[in-house]
Amino acid sequence: MDTLITASPQFFKDNTVEDVRAYFKRAAEFICRKIGKQNIVSAVVHMDEKTPHLHLTFVPLTEDNRLSAKDILGNRGNLSKWQDEFHTHMVAAYPSLERGEPSRETGRRHIPMRVFKQSVDLTKQAQEIESLLTSINPLNAGKKRDEAMALLHKWFPKMEDFAGYLKKYRGTIDMLAEEKATLADALAEKAAANSESKMQHRLEVGRLQREIRERQRVIDLIPPDMLKELKAAQKEKQRRERGRER
Repeated sequence: MDTLITASPQFFKDNTVEDVRAYFKRAAEFICRKIGKQNIVSAVVHMDEKTPHLHLTFVPLTEDNRLSAKDILGNRGNLSKWQDEFHTHMVAAYPSLERGEPSRETGRRHIPMRVFKQSVDLTKQAQEIESLLTSINPLNAGKKRDEAMALLHKWFPKMEDFAGYLKKYRGTIDMLAEEKATLADALAEKAAANSESKMQHRLEVGRLQREIRERQRVIDLIPPDMLKELKAAQKEKQRRERGRER
């Protein structure tokens, strides 16, 4: 299991290397107490990025020596309790630390970084497709259409799969977008000092929304006959996959 331990950039702003070391040593003590020092594989502090952070990896072994992440970490509710306990452990030494907003209260889902990466990749491909689509004219219609269709047959299924995958994060994306709309108010005083990483995440979500709109714009550029062909190919692919599952 891989864990990431950090704090806001503001928290580390005036800390010395010794201060940072002491912070992460205390954090590691909590993990040692929870899972046993002997089960820690590695603990590495990264100081070469904007915010210091600790990557700590451990093996989830139970007291009777079974390998079980489920028993050690439990479900989402139990993991949130871990975070509550971690905050209690850390705030005893660092009273200024604030507990992050629990997902059980906000109703948000964590959006994995791979979602943002996939979105960027799809958007880059969409830009290439848009360039081909907009260059089609009566003189080159055959060749350009074939080139565009070759790319679309690769891109369109990935885009539809991604859109379906994104549905479970739709509530979080919409919620963060609403907060981003009032970002100027949220950046006042205390929020500015303690919510930098949170604000950055909201900005990332805003970029994700823009990329989704850009991809929809490309889809709107696809001529009806080409779009019909793509959807038919996608339906046939799904039919074959369902047949294999049976």
